[in-house]
Amino acid sequence: MNIKVKLISTEMIQPTSPTPNHLKNFNHCLLDQLIPAPYAPIILFYPNLGDIKVHEKSALLKKSLVDTLSRFYPLAGRFKDELSIDCNDQGVNYVTTKVNCHLIAFLNEPNLESIGQFLPCQPPFKVLAAGDYVTNIQINVYECGGIAIGLCIAHKILDGVGLSTFLKYWAGLACSSNEVQCPNLMANYIFPAEDLWLRDTSMTMWSSLFKKGNFVTRRFVFNASAINNLKTMSTSSHIKHPTKVEVVSSFIWKCSIAASKQKNCLNSLLTHIVNLRKRAAPSLPENIHGNLLWLSSAKNTAKHEMGLPDLVNQVRKSISRIDDHYIKRLRSDEGFNLMRKSL
Repeated sequence: MNIKVKLISTEMIQPTSPTPNHLKNFNHCLLDQLIPAPYAPIILFYPNLGDIKVHEKSALLKKSLVDTLSRFYPLAGRFKDELSIDCNDQGVNYVTTKVNCHLIAFLNEPNLESIGQFLPCQPPFKVLAAGDYVTNIQINVYECGGIAIGLCIAHKILDGVGLSTFLKYWAGLACSSNEVQCPNLMANYIFPAEDLWLRDTSMTMWSSLFKKGNFVTRRFVFNASAINNLKTMSTSSHIKHPTKVEVVSSFIWKCSIAASKQKNCLNSLLTHIVNLRKRAAPSLPENIHGNLLWLSSAKNTAKHEMGLPDLVNQVRKSISRIDDHYIKRLRSDEGFNLMRKSL
C-alpha cells in the first residue's frame, strides 16, 4: 500500500493560563539522566465511531490540549540545559495531516517502513539542545474519519507511566470527565540531581545499543493462545504463575541466545525497565511526573542450553531484587556507589 500523508497545518498550542514565575524552571530528577533517547515515539489509533464529525473531533482535541497544558506546563516549555526545562509557555508543536487511505486498511496490512510518517518528528532523532521542543504532536486524519495521534515527547521528562497520566488527563477533558488526575511534579525532591554524573555513567552502558548502520523493522505478534502456551511451557516448581512479560521476554531471550551461539557468544544479559512507584513502601503516587524507573538485569552465563522455565526464573529474580529496601539504598548515601555498580 502506497501511503501518502499530506500536511494540512502546523501551529503552536499554548496553555490556557500562564505558568507562575516561581514554576518557570523545572528541574529534572536524577533518574531522568538514565534516559538516552531524545524522544519516545508512540502512535495511537482511533476508529471513526460516527458519534462526532471529524472537524469537531479536531477542535475538541485542540481545546482539551490547551487546558491540559496548564497542568502539565513543562510539556509546553523548551529545553534549557541538561538539568532543566524553561517553562516559558511557548507551546507544543502541533501538526495536522490527511492520510490517503482508510484506517482499517492500514491496520490490516501495516507498512512498518512508512509508519514514521504518522509522527511529528522523523527518526533517527537528533540529540536535544537548548531551545528544542519538549512536546510534538501530530493528528493524522484518515479518509474514513479515523484518527492516529502521533506523539514525540521528550523521554527525559516522563516515562511510560507519566505519559499515561498525560494522555488520560487529555482524554478526560475531551470527554468532560470529572475523574481526571493532575500530575505530581515533585520527582526532583525524591531523586534530586545536582550534576550529570549518572548521565555520563549510563551513556557508557547504552553506547553498545546505539550503533549506526542499516536496520530493518519487524513486528512479532503474540496472540492470547500463543501467550497461554508460553505460560504452560514456563511453569515449574519455581514459577507457578508466570506473567505475560516474563514469558514473552524470556522466549525472545532464548531465541537470541540460540542465535548468538552461532557467533560463539556464550554470555548474555536481559534487562527490564522497572517502575519504582509500586515497589516503594509506601507506594509512590502513580501520577509522579518523571522517569521513576530502574533497570533489572538477568544474566545467563551457563555453557549448556537453559530451558524456558530457567530463564523465566532468572527474569523474576532480577526484577524482584528491586524492592523497597533497594529503593531506600538508591536514595541513601550509598546510592552513588550502588547506581554505578548496577550500571
